[in-house]
Amino acid sequence: MIISKKTPKHDVLELGKQCDRSNHCCKFTTGFLVKDDLQNIAQFLNISEKELRDKFLEEVKIFNTMAIRPRSLKADKPYGHCVFFDEAKGCKIHSVKPLQCKLYTCKPYGFDLTQWFYLNHLINPKDPQSIREYAEFLKCNEPIPGGRLGELVPDKNKLKKILSYEIFKGEE
Repeated sequence: MIISKKTPKHDVLELGKQCDRSNHCCKFTTGFLVKDDLQNIAQFLNISEKELRDKFLEEVKIFNTMAIRPRSLKADKPYGHCVFFDEAKGCKIHSVKPLQCKLYTCKPYGFDLTQWFYLNHLINPKDPQSIREYAEFLKCNEPIPGGRLGELVPDKNKLKKILSYEIFKGEE
């Protein structure tokens, strides 16, 4: 199956179900929350959304977008396991884990699913800095269909001005 920016969420989740769930990603990173994830996890843990944010989540800026994700317990390493990961039990919030977590470690679609997530939840085509940061990402990665810069910003002149820092946030 070819995954594109326009692949429906349902289809992406079906591909995610076919993946190896070895908890490999849980040991090295965490997935970003979207839409109802915050509320669903708080209800599952029987705590308030504020308590969930304060105790278990962190804000991170990616593609010039503020996003939240479970904290990573790093100890003395640059990476660490998810705050919701238990070595014996695996994911402690498995039934309500973040959308991005449902897409990790998926072979052979893993990286395409990650790009689908970025394109549909983190990259903002109306934000010049988001586009510039995504352009840097594309220097090392082949985009999925719908993820080329010219598809996100179809006006070639505008895209050129964005990439050359002639257009900043809110400017045209």
